[in-house]
Amino acid sequence: MLTANTDGRRPLDLCNLILAACLFISPWLLGFAGATMPARSAWIAAVALALVACAALTAFAEWEEWVSMVLGVWLMAAPWALGFTGDHNAFWTHMVFGALTVAVSAWAVWDYRHEPHATA
Repeated sequence: MLTANTDGRRPLDLCNLILAACLFISPWLLGFAGATMPARSAWIAAVALALVACAALTAFAEWEEWVSMVLGVWLMAAPWALGFTGDHNAFWTHMVFGALTVAVSAWAVWDYRHEPHATA
């Protein structure tokens, strides 16, 4: 059985949790709460990201980072998939938070795969 020290990844999972919280409040702060599709997209992605980040903080598993990465990719694709590329605040919010989520999650996966694991 492989075990790994996850203390080094805790800050990355906390960062994803903070990103989720900021994403959740972004429709109100950036003025697109009245736009149904982008606001719902941000809220749903934020809740999902927060749940995955909390799971990773509780008991790290690599799949959690991959799910976070997929959520980040979704955030970047959502403006086109849901048709709100014309709403600049919503567009850039999704792009920035998506890119940050992908970067943090990729870093966690890279860190996990390049850390020597202890064997029991």
